[in-house]
Amino acid sequence: MSGERRGFRLSLVTRWSALVGTLLALGILIALGLDHFFPGQPVLVFCACLLAIVPISIITIRSQIQPILSLFRALEGTVTSYRDGDFSFSLHWPQNDELADLIAAHNELGKVLREQRLGLVQRELLLDTMVQNTPVAMLLVTDSGAGSGAIVYANLAARQLLSEGRKLEGHQLGEVLEHAAPALKEALARGGDGLFTAGEAEDEEVYHLARSSFTLNGRRHELLLLRHLTLELRRQEVQTWKKVIRVISHELNNSLAPLASLAHSGAELVRRGQTERLPQILQTIGERTRHLETFILGYARFAKLPAPRLEPTPWDAFVGRLADQVAFRLAGELPSAPAWIDAAQMEQALLNLLKNAHESGSVPGDVELSVRRVQDALRIDVLDRGAGMSDAVLANALVPFYSTKRSGTGLGLALAREIAEAHGGRILLSNREGGGLAVTLILPILPGSPA
Repeated sequence: MSGERRGFRLSLVTRWSALVGTLLALGILIALGLDHFFPGQPVLVFCACLLAIVPISIITIRSQIQPILSLFRALEGTVTSYRDGDFSFSLHWPQNDELADLIAAHNELGKVLREQRLGLVQRELLLDTMVQNTPVAMLLVTDSGAGSGAIVYANLAARQLLSEGRKLEGHQLGEVLEHAAPALKEALARGGDGLFTAGEAEDEEVYHLARSSFTLNGRRHELLLLRHLTLELRRQEVQTWKKVIRVISHELNNSLAPLASLAHSGAELVRRGQTERLPQILQTIGERTRHLETFILGYARFAKLPAPRLEPTPWDAFVGRLADQVAFRLAGELPSAPAWIDAAQMEQALLNLLKNAHESGSVPGDVELSVRRVQDALRIDVLDRGAGMSDAVLANALVPFYSTKRSGTGLGLALAREIAEAHGGRILLSNREGGGLAVTLILPILPGSPA
């Protein structure tokens, strides 16, 4: 009970009991008085008592009930206000009884709701400020299919991108897209997430479209996020070119400096007439030249990887060609159905993976190749028992030009990844229990291909 209610307390039951007792006592006194004037006529006395007591009782009870009825009407009004989101009302009850406790609890509830509403409004204001000022264009539309639906919400970036800053809420998405870049309409029509470019070749802008669907107020909605990636991609492109130039410069210097030294030594030996060491010098020059040629061809192959030409390829013949070039142990049986792959590209990818397995420190007999069908996908595993990879290396192993080998180009795994993704698949790396690495290619099985 609150501090102002801790004095004398008269409950509702006590007050009403006192009222009823007072009315009964008054009735008895009136009956005794009338009996003195009308002796021997109890019915007349009773009727006279009723005529005297009933009006007094009605007036007295009404005076007691009227404030309670007013309180109930006030409670009904405040509950209606709460339902409408207005929590600013509070009530007052002058008596110190059970209703006072009810009013105190009601007012405390209103205070809690007001504080929660204020906190919610502040959080909504903060969230709206963040959403409005984010550089990512955000559109919330009713989900009625690609390129349609009413726009429910759009932030400032979306307004600038699609309507030169004008309000978008209430418009149909299809109408807004009529004035948008064709690349954006094509990206929305394709469905799913992805990149698209807009503008002319000189002023080409790159965007990433992300979309997600959910239910809001019992209706399906779709959230579209358009992120401008041009500046980020250009910065990344510059960093990549710097890294490529650094790697190529390092490799060229490591090859050209010994070549120049060997050529000078050979010329000096010829001038002196000491030609017995010339074959060895020329052989070393040839080896370094071939290494440099292999290095340059690897970069060129990665940069000019053509689109795969998918053809049915029998697994036994394909694996046989691999076995002629690098040693491995075949784990399990090969699928009976041919693979729909670009045999040359997939052979190059698996050769890189198998050679990496041999260079990992694994015993040659522990290098395995496994090919099997898993549901609607083809799984190819290259397994070894080498040193495996640390978490940092696993996170960067598929990045082009990243290598932990002193003479590595960082293109083996990156090229395998490019080939797998060009086939519509993906590549996974994981350390094996007991040591070693597992490299997994997941490739889709084309519709209509034999099971």
